[in-house]
Amino acid sequence: MREEFWFHFPFRVRYSEVDAQAVVFNAHYLTYFDTAITEYFRALGYDYLGEVARTGIDFHTVKSVVEYKAPIRFDEDIEVCVRVARIGRSSINLALAIFAKGSDDLRATGEIIWVATDQTTHQSVAVTDDMRALIASREKALA
Repeated sequence: MREEFWFHFPFRVRYSEVDAQAVVFNAHYLTYFDTAITEYFRALGYDYLGEVARTGIDFHTVKSVVEYKAPIRFDEDIEVCVRVARIGRSSINLALAIFAKGSDDLRATGEIIWVATDQTTHQSVAVTDDMRALIASREKALA
């Protein structure tokens, strides 16, 4: 499964992220996902703030799924993997996976769905051709 992802972002689990059982508290998985998604688009060369200012289009999260496979513990090194699995008319489906650093030891999977939204009307709009091309430049299955 790890080979499905070209992008991996490292984290070291901090004490503030674990619960009384010394495992990562469930809400932090979404923070890991969000941070890794930001870095994924940075690695693509996408200027998030510039594009929102230029186009008035931003992405709203409409679905978040986390599937917990095995515990992640304090001070552990992990990698969050991100890829775009699908682009619809107005949506982008992101697939995520968390592994122990440098291994195939899968700890969690996830799905985040974004919808492109006009920030003035708050209505969905089509994902731009520029965004599609940028994603397809790295996601060969979508080219």
